[in-house]
Amino acid sequence: MAQTKDFYAVLGVSASASQDDIKKQYRRLAKQYHPDANRNDPKAAERFKEISEANNVLGDAEKRKQYDDMRRLGALGGFGGSRGGPTGGYQQPSGSGAGGIRFDQFDIGGLGGLGDLFSSMFGGGARGGTARGPTAERGQSVEMTLEVPFRIAALGGKIPVEIEVTEECPTCHGNGAAPGATIKQCTECNGRGVVTFGQGGFAVTRPCPMCLGRGQIPSERCPKCQGGGEVRAKRTVVISVPSGVESGSKVRLSGQAGKGQGGGPPGDLIINMQVQPDRFYRREGLDVIAPVPLNIAQATLGSKISVRTLDGRKVSIKIPAGTPSGKRFRVRGQGVEKNGAKGDLIIETSIAVPESLSPEQEQAMREFATAGGMKF
Repeated sequence: MAQTKDFYAVLGVSASASQDDIKKQYRRLAKQYHPDANRNDPKAAERFKEISEANNVLGDAEKRKQYDDMRRLGALGGFGGSRGGPTGGYQQPSGSGAGGIRFDQFDIGGLGGLGDLFSSMFGGGARGGTARGPTAERGQSVEMTLEVPFRIAALGGKIPVEIEVTEECPTCHGNGAAPGATIKQCTECNGRGVVTFGQGGFAVTRPCPMCLGRGQIPSERCPKCQGGGEVRAKRTVVISVPSGVESGSKVRLSGQAGKGQGGGPPGDLIINMQVQPDRFYRREGLDVIAPVPLNIAQATLGSKISVRTLDGRKVSIKIPAGTPSGKRFRVRGQGVEKNGAKGDLIIETSIAVPESLSPEQEQAMREFATAGGMKF
């Protein structure tokens, strides 16, 4: 009775593990059991194959979802137990032949035939079809938070940022070979780049763990990438911040992240905007509030003040006599512009009371208060 492996158990993670946790665990195990680090241990090579097989499914969000659906449905007798339950194996039906189970004969509600599902999951035919070579892969997408100064967020502008991405190794151009090294056909996959094995009565095809899907192995690995064909690289990208952007806004820059592999398209750069507070202005919708302190004399007698707009220009405002604290004065069209609409600059007054007075100032203040009917 053949049983289907529990890929979560192979990697030693729970079924609720995040994609990042799965990636970290795979890297740890792959480093521990890689054949190059265990040349005299054939069991390590087999363990490495199992780890790569599990990561090929669980490391891909879409394949993992399909795999989880199969585990829940138990349509093939479950993963590791009795038929019809979550802990059983599935016995190959008589007459199925050496080719294994014909999954296209099963249909699960609206999911369609199992042949299509498993073909999508494992990158090969459930019917034992011809093996495929390595396919083009989309480059790594990068998501980051960008702190945007208040005035750039209000007016729009450009901010250069440095990102770190996985890119094709510039030394070996992705083939994993050292300069001048000879390249021979991989004996594990016979140059196909994929290996096929029987699993639970059906055939599973996956990238070859020895040549990493290339079909070839160099006589000497690239010293830059250690044969992986990829390196971590830093890149500077100039981000165009639209006017009126707010915290929580996202901007997707197509093709601005990691380069694709095997001719695949580059990944996207996803920017989460976080607007920094300004030491002077604050924002209310499209309006910009500018608090302006007035002394008692200015507020009482009236005055004329100058205030800078967001773009640095000065505007003059007449403060009438008897202006109270919190009074607002509006300058039209000097606020934030967004989607064709533009807010105003609002000047908000506050009365500043001096903490200390000179003897002359104190005497003048007492005379002012006495004239108003106050007694001391």
